[in-house]
Amino acid sequence: MRLVEVNHVVELIAARGLEAVLVDLAARIEADYRRWAEFDKSPRYAAHSPDGVIELMPIADAEHFGCKYVNGHPANQAKGLQTVTGFGIWADVATGYPLMIAEMTLVTALRTAAMSALAARHLARSSPRRMALIGLGAQSEFQAVAFKAILGVQEIQAYDVDDAAARKFAANMQGSGIRVRIAASAGEAIEGADIVTTVTADKRLATVLSDNMVGAGIHINAVGGDCPGKTELQGAILERSRVFVEYEPQTRIEGEIQQMPADFPVTELWQVIAGEAEGRRTPDEITLFDSVGFAIEDFSALGYLYDATAELGLHREIDLLARPTDPRDLYGMIARREAEPVRPRMTLVAG
Repeated sequence: MRLVEVNHVVELIAARGLEAVLVDLAARIEADYRRWAEFDKSPRYAAHSPDGVIELMPIADAEHFGCKYVNGHPANQAKGLQTVTGFGIWADVATGYPLMIAEMTLVTALRTAAMSALAARHLARSSPRRMALIGLGAQSEFQAVAFKAILGVQEIQAYDVDDAAARKFAANMQGSGIRVRIAASAGEAIEGADIVTTVTADKRLATVLSDNMVGAGIHINAVGGDCPGKTELQGAILERSRVFVEYEPQTRIEGEIQQMPADFPVTELWQVIAGEAEGRRTPDEITLFDSVGFAIEDFSALGYLYDATAELGLHREIDLLARPTDPRDLYGMIARREAEPVRPRMTLVAG
């Protein structure tokens, strides 16, 4: 089976270009959302601890099964570790045989950014040019480039409580074609923005945006609130907004709407993409994409990765599956090895 490593993903981006990869991923996700009913779906499994969460995100259609292992540990940064890491499995439904294991730390950042921009394309006002970006961690640059590539956003007003993160973001955006202004507060960052994306990491009930910051007509991508006990928006913002989610049973547990009553109205985004529900209705309406990340997006990313890395030869074969001569005789693989003569070990003596 194939193994797609970190260096293979880096080489894929170098060969195709980051913007092109993000555009391709968004198109793949959009196509899969249009065939929503074809997927066997469930909320992800999550194991919570005081330090973070470890999750499994399974999904399948009639041909392929995809599953991602991913964690979220905000305190990792202080240890010099990534807050989020992941890997994925792509398998053949007909045989159950896995076809690929792939890194998904970089790929999760790519698909999350592509999904944010795709949602905004369906929900934000037309021709947005300025976005506020709150939270300048590992995801921020991908978000910025995705919004430029997919929506044509030209200006980013950015804010983070950590000045070092802001400097990192500004440095990485040099040469990107995006004008960046580092704001002194979240409120300052939002001024005049068509879109605001929040992507903070702390696992707590935070108020990154308060109601008085949010004016008419804005579109909000709330990305950081993605597990129980973790939010970014004041509840009053949700009450003023039309709220769109990925998979309602999962978002009720993990998203911004965990703050709201169980009957708080939401629309699943696939319905808008498939033309079964309205997106933005008026220029002054506040739209909110309560994004927690859903397995269809990882399915799309794994499928894209499987095809794109094969085309460029960016993978290696690994021997992970037992292949007995007789499929019924798995034990025979051991028995035959035990019957072989033991090869003497050579000892090197220093002279």
